[in-house]
Amino acid sequence: MEGVGGGPPQRPLRKGLRSRLRRLRRPRTRPRTKGPSFNQLIPNILTMLGLCSGLTAVRFAFEGRWEHAAVLIVVAAAIDGIDGRLARLLKGTSRFGAEFDSLSDFLCFGVAPALVLYLWTLHDARGLGFAPCLLFAVCSALRLARFNASIVDAPAMPLSGPPPKPAFAQSFFTGVPAPAGAGLALFPLFASMAFREWDWPGFARAAQHPLFAGALLVVVGSLMVSTLPTWSFKNFKVRADYVLPILLGIGAYVAVLLTEPWAALAAAGLIYGAMLPFSVRSYARLKREADAMLEAEEEGEAAA
Repeated sequence: MEGVGGGPPQRPLRKGLRSRLRRLRRPRTRPRTKGPSFNQLIPNILTMLGLCSGLTAVRFAFEGRWEHAAVLIVVAAAIDGIDGRLARLLKGTSRFGAEFDSLSDFLCFGVAPALVLYLWTLHDARGLGFAPCLLFAVCSALRLARFNASIVDAPAMPLSGPPPKPAFAQSFFTGVPAPAGAGLALFPLFASMAFREWDWPGFARAAQHPLFAGALLVVVGSLMVSTLPTWSFKNFKVRADYVLPILLGIGAYVAVLLTEPWAALAAAGLIYGAMLPFSVRSYARLKREADAMLEAEEEGEAAA
């Protein structure tokens, strides 16, 4: 009669059932994998999308689809303005990302604009028309190399380059940045497209003249490798009474961009070019104030 009605032989069965229930209720543990999270890869994905935009712009230029080529370069510039800030927000900055971004910038803002302009107008001047394109691409590469040389990732990997910028210079670039240089270089294309939409063929032909496009490429390339201080707008602080006018101005520009995109893009180049002297003046004023404060501190220490 043993084993009937809950005798001793059923105890091992109940014990095995309890252990199985404990295993089922136990939380599963995932094996830990080393490497960055997907969120930290998003900036590199955006950089890759910008690179693809620049490559596709080159393809459209070979096909004579100038509007599509110009739009894709503008898209690449917009992506370039986002990926770095997003990397800092997501804590996904790395030396790999910085190098990848520089290589993408060289193609999108150094090679692609020069090639688009050569196929659009400068090929009429043959070898002489290719020289400004070559100079612009070389200046873009030199600028990006100078930027990479100024990056110090860790004390264990010292890099040669210029000394760190003072505090007042953190809001300034050295020379015109590559995306802005590409926008300035494409000004003849933007202006010609706008004039054609307005049915002004004479102005359109003047904007497409190889001499104008070539001279602009040389000037912009020189600005890119220059030591001209230009606003970076990263740490740029806006006075409280300027916030509303700036927002209204941006809204008006977006309205023009949606209705007259080529005119708006050409106007953006003119506005940026007109801002360069004010950027130099602002940098000089901040430098004078910093030098005066440093001299006052040195005099105070000497008196003490």
